[in-house]
Parts: sequence; structure tokens; C-alpha cells
Amino acid sequence: MRVKVPSVVPIAVIVVLAAGMMIVSADPGERGVDPQHRAASEQLPAGGSGTVSPVIDPPATVVVDAPATAVVNPPATAVVNPPATAVVNPPSTAVAAPPSQGSTNVAAPPALRVVDRSTPTTGAHGTVPAVSKGPAPVNLGTAGSFAILTKSGVTDVPESTITGNVGASPITGAAIGLSCAQVRGTIYSVNPVGPIPCTVNDAPGLTTAVSDEESAYNDAVGRTNPAFVNLGAGQIGHGTLTPGLYRWTTGLSISGDLTLAGGPNDVWIFQIAGPLSQASATRVRLIGGARAGNVFWQCAGAVTLGTTAHSEGTILSKTMIAMDTGASTNGRLLAQTQVVLQQNIVNNVQ
Repeated sequence: MRVKVPSVVPIAVIVVLAAGMMIVSADPGERGVDPQHRAASEQLPAGGSGTVSPVIDPPATVVVDAPATAVVNPPATAVVNPPATAVVNPPSTAVAAPPSQGSTNVAAPPALRVVDRSTPTTGAHGTVPAVSKGPAPVNLGTAGSFAILTKSGVTDVPESTITGNVGASPITGAAIGLSCAQVRGTIYSVNPVGPIPCTVNDAPGLTTAVSDEESAYNDAVGRTNPAFVNLGAGQIGHGTLTPGLYRWTTGLSISGDLTLAGGPNDVWIFQIAGPLSQASATRVRLIGGARAGNVFWQCAGAVTLGTTAHSEGTILSKTMIAMDTGASTNGRLLAQTQVVLQQNIVNNVQ
């Protein structure tokens, strides 16, 4: 009898296959595996599961937290706070406070510079000379309010036009040969006699005015240190004179147009030891802001302004002032004898 022994090979194959199935079903990749760890495992080399934590945690700290602190906080402190302190506070202190103190300190000087330079300023310590080029102006006192002031009266060939006050003393009002219509001002007389009805009786006021007229004349005569003596040998015209004190030891003739060039505070004083005559149809002109109120003609002799001649400034005459037909002046006629008019224009200037 033959006994059949089973083949060992097929049995071994079955055993091996069974073991493989058990191994496959126990593979963590097939069941119960965390997706995070699977993703990490797929990115790492085989057998490197211990490097999962260093790769994930550090990027979370470096990328998120650090930039938030470095980018946001420092700019907020550097850009906002410093400009607010530097731009707003310092200007507020520097600009507001000093002007307030400055306006208090400099208010007085501008006021002093606005003073009319035609008459010196009088203060607690007396007369203060005006600041100007040339000499100090002549102080006319109350005589300065007159366009014409005379001791011996006024004669006129009508019609003349006088802008300013007219006065005569000690001669009576009867010697004032003007009508009320000719005078755009007030006519003053030492008595009630005079042009009717515009004459004002004021003997004391006229006495003071004539005294001031004489003092002004003596003031002009007494000025010393002239800038020019006997300029042009007593013949001037067709030229320009700057501010200053001019003296002639003889008479003076203005034979052509004469220009006085200077500013509004500049002063001219002309000392003339003899008569003054201005040729017909000639003009004295002021340029550069020069003012007639700062021009003074002191004449020891008679003064004559030719036909249609034009003069500028105050004429202080020891004797007579005569204006020929059509002559005009911006200034004052202050004569210690008589004033003679012939259809003239006289405008007082302060």
C-alpha cells in the first residue's frame, strides 16, 4: 500500500500569503492615521518622523509674531508723536509770544515818525529839531497859520485868490485891501474895521503872530555854517539845489527855473542879505517829495516875484513882498512892511 504524503510547498505558500494579508491590514497608512502626521510623513525622508516638530512650530513663530511687532508698532511711535511735538508746540510759543511783546515796544517810534516836519515838535523840554537833511526848519509859531501877514497892510489889483488866513498889525483893518470873496480863510484885524462881514477883531492874537514872525526872521538870519556862500555870484536858476543852508551876502536873482530836490523832511534855508527877485515866467519846482513847508526864503530887502512866476516856500521879508500880475506861490508871505498883489494866487502850506 502506498500512503500519499501532502506536498509541503503548497502549504508553505498558503502560510506566507496569510501572513502578508495580516501585515497589510495592520499598516498605519490605511487606518486611524492623523492627516497632519501623514502630510508631515510624506514630506520627510523615510524613517525621519522625529523632525516633524522642528519644521512646523518655528515658522509659525517667526513669520507671524515677529513681523507684527517690527512693522506696526515702531512706525506708529516714530511718525506720529515726534511731528506732533516738533511742528505744533514750538511755533506756537515762538510766534505768538514775541510779537505781543514787540508790538508794545515799537508802538511809540512809528508815531514819532509821523510828526509833521514843517513845524518842530514841542515837548516837555522845549522844541525838538526835526530829523531831516539840511538845517532844522524855522519855527514860525502862530505866524505859520497865515498865508499873508503884514505890519503895513495889503493892496490888491483884483481878483487875487488867497487860501489861508490874512492878518495885519499894528496897521488897522482898513489897510487890508481884500474882499471876503478873495480869501478862503479868515481875515484878522486889530479893530472892527476891515472887509465886511468876514473880518475878525483879534488884536492880541495878531500881536503874538507878528512877534512870532519877527522871531522866525531872526531865527533864519542867525543860522550858521552854511553849505554854500554866494552860490552863482547871486545869480541862480536852470539848476538843482539839494537840502541845506545857503547864504548870499548880496541880493539874489532867480533868472531861470530852479529845482529843489529832496525828501518830505528835508529843509532849505536861503539867507539873502539884499533883495530877492524872481524873473517872469520862471518856476521854483519841488521834486522827490520835497515840501514847500520846509523851504524858507529870508530876505533883508524887498522881494519881487515877476509876472506869472511861481514860487515855493515861506518868504520872510524885512520889508515888502510884491507879486506881479499872474504870479503864484505855494507858501506864506510874511512881510514886516507891506504885501502888494496883482491877480495872484497864494496857497498857504502847513
